[in-house]
Amino acid sequence: MKPLIEFVKIDGSATEELVVISTETFVETFAPTNSTESMAQYVAQNLTVAKLRQELECADSAFYLLKVDSELAGYLKLNFNEAQSDVKDANAIEIERIYVKQAFQGQKLGLFLINKAIEIAKFEDKRYVWLGVWEHNHKAISFYQRIGFVQFDSHEFKLGEEIQLDLMMKLELKEG
Repeated sequence: MKPLIEFVKIDGSATEELVVISTETFVETFAPTNSTESMAQYVAQNLTVAKLRQELECADSAFYLLKVDSELAGYLKLNFNEAQSDVKDANAIEIERIYVKQAFQGQKLGLFLINKAIEIAKFEDKRYVWLGVWEHNHKAISFYQRIGFVQFDSHEFKLGEEIQLDLMMKLELKEG
C-alpha cells in the first residue's frame, strides 16, 4: 500500500512541532561530523521556540511540514525577497532548510520537497531557486547536482564558534 504523504504549510501554532523536527534532523545530519559543543550552541541559538516562532511570523518566509502516514518525516523552509539570507533577489526563492529524518531517507522524500519548492517558485513566477549546502555534505551536493543545481558562489556559515563554508547552488527555472 502506497504511503499517505502530506505537505502542509504551517504557522506559529505548529512551533513546538517545528522545534522537534528541526532539532532532530539537524542533529542527525551534522552531529557525526561536528563537535558536540558547536552543535549544542547552534541548537540553543537557532532552534528554540522563540527563534522559530519569529521565523514563522516572517511574511517573507514559509515553512512546510512533511508527514508520511501521519508521522512527521521532514520539513522545508523557503525565503522570499528580503528574508533570503544572501542573494535577496525578488526573482528567486531561497530553499533555506530542507531536511528529511534518517528513518525516511531513501524514499525520494528529499526530491519530493525540492519539487514542491520548484512548483512554488514557478507558481510565483520566479526565475530560479537557490540554496546553501555545507561543502562537506557530499551526499546533498551530489543530490542537488543530479537535479540540475550548479554552484554560483559560497558563503560562511557559523556553527557554534566554528566558521564553515556553504556552497551556494541554484537551479534556473526560466531565462532571465
